[in-house]
Amino acid sequence: MVGKKIRVGIIGANVSYGWTPRSHAPAIAEMPEIEFSAVCTSREETAKESADTYGVPLAFSNHNDMLDKADLDVVAVVVRVPKHYDLAMDVLKAGKNIYTEWPLGANLKEAEEITSLAKEKSLLTMVGLQSRAAPIFLYLKDLISEGYIGEVLSANMRQFSSGVLSRPPGRTWQKDVELGATTLTIPFGHSIDALCMCLGEFASVSGNVSTKVPQWHEQETNRMVEVTSPDTIMINGILESGTAVSAHVSAIPYHGSGYRFEIYGNEGTLVVTSNDAPSTGTSKLWGGQPNGSDLVELEVPKTYTKVPSSVPSGAPFNIAQLWDRFAEGIKTNTEVEPSFSTALTRHKLLDAIQKSSDTGITQKL
Repeated sequence: MVGKKIRVGIIGANVSYGWTPRSHAPAIAEMPEIEFSAVCTSREETAKESADTYGVPLAFSNHNDMLDKADLDVVAVVVRVPKHYDLAMDVLKAGKNIYTEWPLGANLKEAEEITSLAKEKSLLTMVGLQSRAAPIFLYLKDLISEGYIGEVLSANMRQFSSGVLSRPPGRTWQKDVELGATTLTIPFGHSIDALCMCLGEFASVSGNVSTKVPQWHEQETNRMVEVTSPDTIMINGILESGTAVSAHVSAIPYHGSGYRFEIYGNEGTLVVTSNDAPSTGTSKLWGGQPNGSDLVELEVPKTYTKVPSSVPSGAPFNIAQLWDRFAEGIKTNTEVEPSFSTALTRHKLLDAIQKSSDTGITQKL
């Protein structure tokens, strides 16, 4: 495929709402190696509107028609979590390489079946664990492996996000824990994946998963809806390296304090801070070693940015970084991270945390 653009089709490409117009579309538009070739939405009129807006030649209102008729190198599933399983399975059965947003499935069983089929079909996969493409975490991982803080002893991660307990009607479906889009799977899932990318996987974990606010305010309708999805996750664990880890992630009503990830070694300290989610452009990296009295901000080298400068900052940036990596993998027929195997590992950790919370027993991974 040398010299040929990677042709991408997106299921869930409605121009009016969702993750595609905020991230994938503006990211792909600036990627010279990738061509946005087909869109699929649930209705013919929105499919045509989206195709016209994005400048995409093919529009479909049925994903099976797109899989059958469009000549694509990869298909992206960018829809609500409950639909990931059926759509991903159809894409894989059609023999297409696939990108699916995180979480891969609504539960561990779905993730296992999707990953198993991808391996059976020998297809290339990517999951939207976007912190793995964020320059700040790529640099952090290298600093740790190069010995900036020596032997890693302990780490702490905390994230408090405000405002998500009052939602528009289009987002209150996330109240149902069975649908798979919760504070445990999404904010915690992304943040703990960044931690594992930098420090390694858990050997054992104990956790407490709870719902502190059992009702959400639904904007516009001004009604309260019952909630089973967790909003507070606390864990303690030991990594395979022996590092002790604690983490606390909560969705709270007001005045969230953002994100802070602290890593302590026998020769120094590294800290990532953000007023928002960890992989956004607001994140900062700080470091301190024995010869200094204070933490100092560390500049992330430009070499960790792989995409054109024209890619917008914010949501599109790390998505573009993922697409750059996946395009190279498709061209060379090489699996790259974060693959469905990466996603399955993360689902197993989340499942272990939930089991520990349910049973009160520390879980071994």
